[in-house]
Amino acid sequence: MNLVNILLAAQSGEGGSGFATFIPLLLIIVVFYLFFIRPQLKKQKETRKFREALKKGDKIITIGGIHGKIIEVQEKTFTIEVAPEIKLRIEKSAVAMDGAQEQELAEKK
Repeated sequence: MNLVNILLAAQSGEGGSGFATFIPLLLIIVVFYLFFIRPQLKKQKETRKFREALKKGDKIITIGGIHGKIIEVQEKTFTIEVAPEIKLRIEKSAVAMDGAQEQELAEKK
C-alpha cells in the first residue's frame, strides 16, 4: 500500500490503525522542521560564530547602518570608532556584517 492509499483510507475512515491517522500530521511536522526550523538554527549558529570571531581592528556595520572600526572588545559589547575621536559602545548583537561582506555586496550590484 502506498502513502496515497494510506492517506485516503485514513480520511475516509476505512479500517486503518490509529497510527495511520497521524501520518499526515507527522509529515507536516517533518516538513516544517526541515524547511523552517533547521535553516533558522543554522543561520543563528553562523551569526554567533561570526560575532565571536570579530576582533580589534575589524571594520563593521551595525544593524542601524553605522560604519565603524572595533577598537575594544568586551564580553558583551564592542567599542567602535566611527570618526576620529568619536567612539560608541554597542552590543555584539547589533553587528550586522563586517567591511569585507559590505564590499562583496557592493560588487554584486
